[in-house]
This record gives sequence, C-alpha cells and structure tokens, in this order.
Amino acid sequence: MDYTFRKAEESDFDYLLQLRRLTMDDYLLQNGLDISDKEHTFRIKYNFHDAKIILVDGVEAGLFKASYTAHNAQWYIYQIQIHPDYQGLGIGRKLIVNLCEQALKDNSSVGLSVLKSNPAKRLYDRLGFTVRDSNSSEFEMVFNT
Repeated sequence: MDYTFRKAEESDFDYLLQLRRLTMDDYLLQNGLDISDKEHTFRIKYNFHDAKIILVDGVEAGLFKASYTAHNAQWYIYQIQIHPDYQGLGIGRKLIVNLCEQALKDNSSVGLSVLKSNPAKRLYDRLGFTVRDSNSSEFEMVFNT
C-alpha cells in the first residue's frame, strides 16, 4: 500500500481527536487510563510540529509522529495511528521499517512505548524491538542498530 504524508495542521485537530478515539480508547480503558478530551488533546499536541497525516490516494488514513533527538542519537515514535478502514494493509509496518532503515544508516536507535493491551506490541517484537523498561500500563521498547 502506497502512502504519502502532509504536515499536520491545527485544522486537522477534529480528525486527529476522532482518530485517537477510534484507535486508542479501547486500549486505554483496558489499562485504566484517562480517555478524556483533555488527555487526548494533550497527546495530540505533544510534539505536534513532527506530526504528519498519512494519506492514501489523497484520503486521510492516519497519523505518524516521530522525532529525532541528537543528544542520544534516537528516533522516537510518539504516535502511529492508522484509521480502522486502513488497518491490516501494512501501512504501520512499512512506516516503522522505513524509520528503522533510516536509523541503521544514521547509526541511531528507534524508541517507542506501547500499551500492554495493544496488539501492536507483537509487530514491534517481530521487527526487532526489545523491551527496555515497563510500568503498570506500558512497555518502553527500543530498536538498536
């Protein structure tokens, strides 16, 4: 599945809130975490300057938000949210593989956190991420070059 990106803008907020609710509420509830508009808004706005809307044939299909920090030579994936209509098509996998390939070229690592209830963890395991820490609700994972 081919996709493109465009920079997320403030005008995308309603779409991003709906997307976050569709893709995250069940997992957040399973972990006893906050699903209020205030919490979702905080997560959406966090590192918003790196947020990209995923487009498939010009249609909004999700969100990808990753940032690079030079001081620890790491890409950090803050959010990958694929709209349910586009899940299962390999978009998320392709996004992660491409970032990991870039990290290999740059001799950097890729980090992320995943809720313990989120089945995406199995994908991260298969792609070579390892758990480096955890708390009651999530795993902190890293892909090292």
